[in-house]
Amino acid sequence: MQYLQNKFKLNIVEKKKGGALYILCLNCDDRPGIVGAVATALCNSNCNIEESSQFDDPYSKQFFMRVRFSAVTEKAQEKFRTMFGAVAEKFGMNWSLREMNEMVKTLVLVSKDDHCLNDIIYRWRTKHLNIEIMGVVSNHTVNQALCEQFGLKFYHVPTLGVDKNEVDEQHSRIIAETGTELIVLARYMQILSENMCERYAGRVINIHHSFLPGFKGAKPYHQAYERGVKLIGATAHFVTKNLDEGPIIDQDVMRIDHRDCPKKLQIRGQDTEARVLARAIEMYAERRIFLHGSRTVIL
Repeated sequence: MQYLQNKFKLNIVEKKKGGALYILCLNCDDRPGIVGAVATALCNSNCNIEESSQFDDPYSKQFFMRVRFSAVTEKAQEKFRTMFGAVAEKFGMNWSLREMNEMVKTLVLVSKDDHCLNDIIYRWRTKHLNIEIMGVVSNHTVNQALCEQFGLKFYHVPTLGVDKNEVDEQHSRIIAETGTELIVLARYMQILSENMCERYAGRVINIHHSFLPGFKGAKPYHQAYERGVKLIGATAHFVTKNLDEGPIIDQDVMRIDHRDCPKKLQIRGQDTEARVLARAIEMYAERRIFLHGSRTVIL
């Protein structure tokens, strides 16, 4: 309900201001005057700050900032972009500027389990996620009918008995042809090569149950049941060459007890996985995630 209220308020802001909304993201070494310089550049460009968040990491001395602002005219945005270049150079900033309503081109990779895929498709159809699904890639065909039902391009890329370099080439070709920015592993049960992890660093999000690395292999929920686990959950993270150890974006847990059978644990776990993955995608699409070494900053 709160999410819908926030979306409703945002629509009011867009109509009231009459101009496009933009997202400015930046990070740099922390020093006095950064916030003031950003605000001044926006003000002098006839832009208005709608939302601003910042974080100063006391350990690395790095500063992170995300600003949502409105530009009354297209020229105001262009003026700010030109003016801000000098500000960014002065402070040594890494920065990006995007229109808020620009949909993130997304490619979904999935194997057989469809709970995360179904959830993403629903949120995409109902415009709860600001993404454009460019296609679905799978090493199986069990989800082909589901994708085609909603007009989504389905790519079957077999992995069994196929050279991993060939699989990489097919994935890279699809990513390039579709202009994909974000790659979502929605229970894609294959390990990406080190080359893929490095080539698309910071652009690949994976989801896994929180038992890892405690319960590896087949039937993790059965293993959890046998051990009398009291909490189940899920973790969404960026993919790196170290399996399931990339920078964490979002996590959630659910309390269970001895009365919950393995099947019930699996149902609850899959629901948690879908929700956590959706939140991670939403954060990415709203440009709230900053990579900071082996961790993330979420603004």
